[in-house]
Amino acid sequence: MPLDLSHLTPIVIFNFLVGVLFSLCFLYQVVFFLIGIFRGEVKIPAAKRQHRYAFFIAAHNEEAVIANLVQSIRQQNYPKELIDIFVVADACTDDTARVAREAGAIVYERNDLARKGKSWVMDYGFDRILNEYPGRYEAFFIFDADNLLSPDYVRIMNDAFDQGYLALTSYRNSKNFGSSWISAAYATWFLREARFLNNARMICGSSCAVSGSGFLVSAKIIEGMHGWDFHTLTEDIQFSTFCAIHGVQIGYAPAVFYDEQPVTFAASWKQRMRWTKGFYQVLFTYGSHLVKAFTLLRRFAAYDMFMTIAPGNLLSLVAVLVNVTFMIVGSLSHGFLATDRELNMCLGSIVMTFVSMYGTFFTAGIFTTVLERKQIHCKSKLRIVTNLFTFPLFMFTYLPITVAALFLKVDWVPTQHGVAVTLDQVMDGAK
Repeated sequence: MPLDLSHLTPIVIFNFLVGVLFSLCFLYQVVFFLIGIFRGEVKIPAAKRQHRYAFFIAAHNEEAVIANLVQSIRQQNYPKELIDIFVVADACTDDTARVAREAGAIVYERNDLARKGKSWVMDYGFDRILNEYPGRYEAFFIFDADNLLSPDYVRIMNDAFDQGYLALTSYRNSKNFGSSWISAAYATWFLREARFLNNARMICGSSCAVSGSGFLVSAKIIEGMHGWDFHTLTEDIQFSTFCAIHGVQIGYAPAVFYDEQPVTFAASWKQRMRWTKGFYQVLFTYGSHLVKAFTLLRRFAAYDMFMTIAPGNLLSLVAVLVNVTFMIVGSLSHGFLATDRELNMCLGSIVMTFVSMYGTFFTAGIFTTVLERKQIHCKSKLRIVTNLFTFPLFMFTYLPITVAALFLKVDWVPTQHGVAVTLDQVMDGAK
């Protein structure tokens, strides 16, 4: 009996190929997800010795939050003589420098208005530290001024650093989950990233990725650059990509710190526009190097980073637009270019694209919320429940951002921080 291939029209083949491409590209993240569910938290052997560290904090008009961060560092369950805290007060017009000094930090003041951005602050600060304290530190912790650290943070990170890693990332939690549906969505994304990406990567022996704040870099790397040489809008992803290409394994430790998330959609849009533009910068600069690294050198971490910075949302949007265009043109042709069956299939493909995206993020949100419920500090149970349904909607807003970032000029703009809470208040579910 002859095989009926009449239904394999060009639009059907296109949709099938897009689906297969997505499945093949991101199948490994399903594996990571299952590892995160069934293997739990990675176990780090106890360190054989305690290392000496410096904390590096870039701060622009952060007088409201900087003291709480310095205090949480000084209250670590780790020898105080092995920790120094450096704050670079960058072009501040408030009392950030004074407040940081009074809290116990070593403060540098910088006023370079020509080279704006955290990466340039890091370059300036590291250069000064290396010149003024040569050979003193074995590694540097990089934090943002709005962060807070759990008491065992350094001890757990020291356990991982003692295994020989040149870079480490940690567990990024949020100190204002309950502030809005926006902050709750951010928090869920970072909890998912810790449990189902970096934790799973560490269990598999692959390389992780640093993200914004709460990471460690060996002094060997900082001394090699004599500062910080990564200056895109997302210097953290640029550094992670560099490591993946050159075979530098970034480890992960379940050391918890707390980050302030944007509360309004406008603030979130600006921040994610910068992130997305930075991802494009890294992709266009390092994309071919990543391809060579995973095709010729068989470095899975390079493939993982390529999938991380590649605009998957853009491909989804293109697929939807192709189907919409086909529907419009086909409808106007009155059956000449497309049959009613083909038009219905296009409509079904569009609906299924959004349904599958919503379902994917909804599933991720549920598992993250259930498995990481002890890490969610929010007094409102209603917020936690409604976030399961609004989290996918938040992720949908990346679609227009992905397109806009391709064409719009995006400058580095500091994120304003105003959630001035202590670690105890976060544990009590402070908003």
